[in-house]
Amino acid sequence: MSNKRSQIKIDIVTNENNVPESIKWSAEDGGVDNAPAKAMILAFWDEMEQNTMRIDLWNSEMTVDEMKKFFHQTLLTMADSFERATGETNISEDLRDYCYHFADKMNILPPLS
Repeated sequence: MSNKRSQIKIDIVTNENNVPESIKWSAEDGGVDNAPAKAMILAFWDEMEQNTMRIDLWNSEMTVDEMKKFFHQTLLTMADSFERATGETNISEDLRDYCYHFADKMNILPPLS
């Protein structure tokens, strides 16, 4: 049996102050090739340190409103991932409730139809 390998490539161009000007990413298995992004959050679990290592980047064109939506959607997907990984439905629902509260406070809830 052979192990399959997969790569995700992230290309970041920064200005003279190390502020990202361009973020692009590729994931061959996902059919993504050099796709632009305004922001990213990447987290790794360090087993030895029992700690999370993170990289949070956004480019100079990311607006505050986009950042609010980005965080809201990221929190929602974290609730989904946590539930799939642990089976902890109740706390995942609590996190989704908080996401609604977050969106309400940030004025990013979609209008009611």
